[in-house]
Amino acid sequence: MGNGGKLRILTGSIPANVAAAETGTLLSEHTTASPFAPAASGGVLSPTLPANVNAGNTGTAGYWRLTTSGGTAVLQGTVGTSGADLNINTLSIVAGGPVQVNSWAWTEGGA
Repeated sequence: MGNGGKLRILTGSIPANVAAAETGTLLSEHTTASPFAPAASGGVLSPTLPANVNAGNTGTAGYWRLTTSGGTAVLQGTVGTSGADLNINTLSIVAGGPVQVNSWAWTEGGA
């Protein structure tokens, strides 16, 4: 992952895989922590939560994507207010309003 990665929260449906083109409107972009995360345990990666940001656009959060500082997508997942890979304060995001990551865990396929 490296330092300075970006957690991007977008509208719409999650693309078929991380290699597929990003879709939807970018609602918020958070800079990931350094280090990004402690070692995965049992196939679950729990990144250090990024700082809150103010949304750049208005819309309903549909999925998240993690990119390197250079913009290469490396992970993506579900977003919700509970029970998702990435849980945030609200799915109804308003431009200029706060976007807070409450929890974030990604499970490797098959784990």
